Amino acid sequence: MVPDQTEDIDALRARVRAFLESAPKPSGLRNYGPTPTATDVNPGRQWHRYLADHGYTCLHWPREFGGADATVAFQAVFAEECARAGVPRQLGITGADLVGPVLIKFGTDEQKMRFLKPIRVGDEIWCQLFSEPGAGSDLAAVRTRAERTANGWRIDGQKVWSSAAASADYGLLLARTGPDKHRGLSMFVVPMDTPGVSVRPLVQMDSESKFNEVFFDGAELADDALIGEVGQGWTIALVTLGRERLTLGSQAVSMFRLRERMLAAARDHDLLDPVLARAMTKLWARMWLLRFTWQRAIESGDLTSPEFSVLKLMTSETDRDLGDLATEALGTDACTDPADNELVHQMLVGRAQTILGGTSEIQRNILGERVLGLPKEPR
Repeated sequence: MVPDQTEDIDALRARVRAFLESAPKPSGLRNYGPTPTATDVNPGRQWHRYLADHGYTCLHWPREFGGADATVAFQAVFAEECARAGVPRQLGITGADLVGPVLIKFGTDEQKMRFLKPIRVGDEIWCQLFSEPGAGSDLAAVRTRAERTANGWRIDGQKVWSSAAASADYGLLLARTGPDKHRGLSMFVVPMDTPGVSVRPLVQMDSESKFNEVFFDGAELADDALIGEVGQGWTIALVTLGRERLTLGSQAVSMFRLRERMLAAARDHDLLDPVLARAMTKLWARMWLLRFTWQRAIESGDLTSPEFSVLKLMTSETDRDLGDLATEALGTDACTDPADNELVHQMLVGRAQTILGGTSEIQRNILGERVLGLPKEPR
């Protein structure tokens, strides 16, 4: 069972570490990050189910829905120890971290009963169907349409950068139901095997295919696919994005382990000169600042707060810089296959962090306009 959250933090860490060290690891399990590839799904699902059986999934959910009402400290310790053990902390980010809280807050009793337990135990994978060509960071500009029919809704349009869509059972869809930019958006549950829904995986530069294009060609959804009210999609999306940026901020706890491996690689290659050592030290300090920013943000409870733009911006740029330093720590080994070297993989994917989940440029605009009161960027 989940350890007592009132106990000393060192005792809590020892309990979690002992649990993870003794836990049986499915064949093929690796720390694949927030999104599993197709080959990660089976071992990831087995691992998630084992964690769920012992009370270690959906820690932030309320107890009435199978969660643990976990403190920030508890969540941080668990994430840190998973990174240390080289295992994912859950099957995927979307179901547990994004969809679950949305359904708990906005879903009907029937939706909660149908979807929350399969998410918690890892039986069903979810994807997020938000970004589109021409509507990535400006999410309110989505053009995928949901039109009323006699029995529900008809969906037409395209999504892109949809993580895990090729493996997903369900998708969380933001679609346009009216002309108003913000009040004309609604949120839906999409079974990914619905006729008219097709998925095309995108091959990344690290040779993985975690992102996908998703096409909707007259896909028919039942009336109960709607989450919340018609026109409430933007409000729900803001909660989802807040949770996403909060979760991205928690990545700081795994960066420490990656930095340790980078230091070891630099020593092995005899490249740890004073310049690189200074850069590593500055990065270490930024990672601690990021962790404390994450703790403050999650304790505030306001997922629409600009604090999350600070968190997202800090996380993305720290992750990018960590990847850039990998080239200096590896020397010529930076040219090896990313499948064989975690640091090469980090070097390749680190730059993407400043784009996914909202670009760094957009986060700076939000902070400039909403926090500092600067004039809006000319449109």
